[in-house]
Amino acid sequence: MPTPPPLIYSPPPGAPCVLYIDEALIVLDKPSGLLSVPGRGPANADSLATRVQAEYPDARIVHRLDMATSGLIVMARGAAMERRLSIAFQQRQVEKRYVAVVTGKPDAQSGEVNLPLICDWPNRPRQKVDFELGKASLSVYALLSHDTASNTSRVDLRPHTGRTHQLRVHMQAIGHAILGDELYADEATCKAAPRLLLHATELTLPHPLTGQPIRLLSPPPF
Repeated sequence: MPTPPPLIYSPPPGAPCVLYIDEALIVLDKPSGLLSVPGRGPANADSLATRVQAEYPDARIVHRLDMATSGLIVMARGAAMERRLSIAFQQRQVEKRYVAVVTGKPDAQSGEVNLPLICDWPNRPRQKVDFELGKASLSVYALLSHDTASNTSRVDLRPHTGRTHQLRVHMQAIGHAILGDELYADEATCKAAPRLLLHATELTLPHPLTGQPIRLLSPPPF
């Protein structure tokens, strides 16, 4: 098969959208098409992290979203806050909720996808299900609405683990790929939307200074 042409990184312009900021953390709304952190080479240097650090030099990345995914990202302010927030993520004290539009309609109103994932090295950055070598990965979905005309569904997605492309692979694996997904959807589903219709819409986490839970919301832009 011929080698596909290299993708040209064209991040959207504009200043970072800061939803909340204090002395411990910054909460941002990342647009689709922008890397969370710099990639390899000068052509991929632009990212949410570098844009934020230009204004807030103490900002440190704690977790990431796929380039194509939009929504809530938290950055820590300083090394001490980075450690506290990283521990909260590692100990699964952080609750994340996404909204996606997928092809078809799930058979059940809600359910779990428990499929182990591993990097598909010959085709990276793609991931794949691997029952022998994959890492345990669990996602929970709930049907929000269904459009019979387009045969698409809006779903609530809650990852209980944080594997790369987890929600994208899990939904494709059960026959409901996310619209606009250039990596995992078939051609028709990929072209059904101008971008990946996946958005990190809600984040609940303990504040690194007080320990009190804070809940952050970002409505899906689709």
